[in-house]
Amino acid sequence: MVVIFYLSLGICQTKLFDFLTFFDNIKQMKKFSFLFFLFLIPLLCPAQKIKIATIKNYIINPITAQYIIRGLEKAERENAIFILQLDTPGGLLKSTEKIVKYFLSSPTPIITYITPSGARAASAGVFISYASDIIAMNPSTHIGAAHPVIGVDSWGKLSKEVKNKVLNDTIAWAKTIAEERNRPVKFIQDAITKSKSITAKEAIKQKVCDIIATDLSELIKKLDGKTVVIQKEKVTLKTAHAKIEEIPFTYREKILNAIIDPNIAYLLFTLGFLGLIFEITHPGFGFPGIAGTICILLAFYAFSILPLNYAGLALILLGIIFLIVEVFTPAFGMFTIGGVTSLVLGSMMLFNQPLLIKVSFKVFLPLIGTLTLFTLFLLNRAISIHRLKVITGKEGIIGEEGTAYTDINKTGKVFLHGEIWNASSPYPIKKGEEVIVVGLERLKLVVKKKEA
Repeated sequence: MVVIFYLSLGICQTKLFDFLTFFDNIKQMKKFSFLFFLFLIPLLCPAQKIKIATIKNYIINPITAQYIIRGLEKAERENAIFILQLDTPGGLLKSTEKIVKYFLSSPTPIITYITPSGARAASAGVFISYASDIIAMNPSTHIGAAHPVIGVDSWGKLSKEVKNKVLNDTIAWAKTIAEERNRPVKFIQDAITKSKSITAKEAIKQKVCDIIATDLSELIKKLDGKTVVIQKEKVTLKTAHAKIEEIPFTYREKILNAIIDPNIAYLLFTLGFLGLIFEITHPGFGFPGIAGTICILLAFYAFSILPLNYAGLALILLGIIFLIVEVFTPAFGMFTIGGVTSLVLGSMMLFNQPLLIKVSFKVFLPLIGTLTLFTLFLLNRAISIHRLKVITGKEGIIGEEGTAYTDINKTGKVFLHGEIWNASSPYPIKKGEEVIVVGLERLKLVVKKKEA
């Protein structure tokens, strides 16, 4: 019995030890599971991503529109928030419409941040901002002045009916955007009809703007926890530990955007045309013709996008031609005056939207001044050459001085320029006396005695 009792006690102790060990393992597993769960949280719930595109004092054109849409599509592919840092004076209506369509149909949250200090979202910038889910502004920025900049025809005017048609269509489009994003219609309507513009503080009061932030980091903090409606579903933004990526312009976009600049397009066209004229008047050199052709083609690419006024283009061509004509056929300044006048007027009229897209006075006035000075310099040289005494042919020998080689009694010989010439004179001249040539009859000089 005693043996059996001790055996039973040993078995119970073993079982109890196994039970306690099992229980301890469970506790260790719980700790391990808890740590493993904490490790899995970042994998199961990845941090929100933010893609940032920046328009810094650029006009909204097909290239900048392509850049914005490229950034938005990248944000959509990676399920990220899209932030557009905007500073623009406005732009082309077609490019603006394209951006707005993408914004309104995008499944990703879109924030337009008007920054840095002193920036503006004018004209096209108002429509782009209104189409965003959230509008944020730097404290010292403004938004507004969205009156459509209507181009003019070649005569410098458009009918009142056409202007009203464009204005009414723009207002209707703006109302649609405002209602889609639940923003105040009155402000955007006043911005279009009255060119109204408001500061960031006024925008907050009128519920045009949602957030005021001094910099990007403050904006991202204030975005955290914000709720937006995306395709009729509420989405809460989680930006506290978001991964931020800047989307830069590609080299292609940078080059094309530079070419589309009105000032660059103007310089390319003017210098290209001068290069072609130089090649025509000085054949065989090659480089001016090649460079001029390339510049002209690049300028035409820009003109195909920008609102070109053909009357302004024709005046520029006419002005350059007048300056060239002045050099080759001196008219004592008449063609120069006409050329300068044509160039100045053409430069001012080159584009149909002079309030937004125009050639800067700082660009075309120095260029026209340089061309004018160069033309006047060549004109002065040409006049000076015309005034020089002719030194060849019949005109070149008249007035020259020589010596009577023989006695001249109606006919004789003279020594001139190291040569002996047959000569004639109505008055007798003795051998060795100095004579002056007064005429030329075939190969016989007409001379007279040089007076003392």
